[in-house]
Amino acid sequence: MITVNKHQYKPVLTIHQKDRIWGMLFVIPSFFALVLLVIYPMLNGFYVSLFNTNLVSRNTYVGLKYYGQLFTKPEFGNTLFTSLKFTVLVVCGHFLVGGLFASLLNKPFPGRSFFRMILVLPWVIPEVSIGLVWKWIFNPVYGIINYYLLQWKVISEPVAWLSNPATAFPIVVFISIWKGFPLIMLLISAGLQTISQDILEAGIIDGANRMQSVVYIYIPSLKPVILSAIILDTLWWFKHFTLVWMTTAGGPESATNLVSIDIYKTAFEYFQYGQAAARSVVVFAICLIISIIQRGGLREKKG
Repeated sequence: MITVNKHQYKPVLTIHQKDRIWGMLFVIPSFFALVLLVIYPMLNGFYVSLFNTNLVSRNTYVGLKYYGQLFTKPEFGNTLFTSLKFTVLVVCGHFLVGGLFASLLNKPFPGRSFFRMILVLPWVIPEVSIGLVWKWIFNPVYGIINYYLLQWKVISEPVAWLSNPATAFPIVVFISIWKGFPLIMLLISAGLQTISQDILEAGIIDGANRMQSVVYIYIPSLKPVILSAIILDTLWWFKHFTLVWMTTAGGPESATNLVSIDIYKTAFEYFQYGQAAARSVVVFAICLIISIIQRGGLREKKG
């Protein structure tokens, strides 16, 4: 009779189990980074929004008071409307300009790579530098816009473009469109490269004109790219801060007072951190709703 010592066999992990263990080990650093850099600040921001504090004096618990004030006072509503208007105009401008250049660059011509490199430059240049340059261009004393308009006798005296509520907002929108259109151009260009020439040729054979090709071939083929680009661009510019702050700082007369600038001023100029945190939570909720709409649209597209 042969006896087997059960202790001479050791359990051996399968390849699948080893992969799971290694996968968890690789994910743990990212998980802790996510908790420390994203989840904790979000939860702490909501916690701060429940108190009347300037982070120096004693905290006074106020509950949801600041959230109620946001929806009863018109100031925040006006700021939110300005941000939404700014976002819609900028995103539409990005797709109009970016789509136009993408369609032009999709066709081969001499110097196409050079023009593509030039058109990408606004996206590469830091926003602080762009804001300072454009602020200098529209300077009422030594800006080149006033200089040439005076030379051409379009205006009779220098104009304070960024100090006039009627002109400051359109200028900020223009600068933001100029800054952000290269990203949309690159995304649409990448999508155009995936459209098969056979489909386009089949459409031409069937008698489709240029407009019909755009409506029935290009747009359906680019729908996933366009949808993702719209959501990313909307989220980025809805909470945008740098360009507007560098050019107008939210003025004049709150004409360019976006919600991000309003949060910054509330926290670091008025030292009302509880109110600023409540505004941040509302902005986060709006961005979350947009992202949920995106996921629903992508899921519907896949289905």
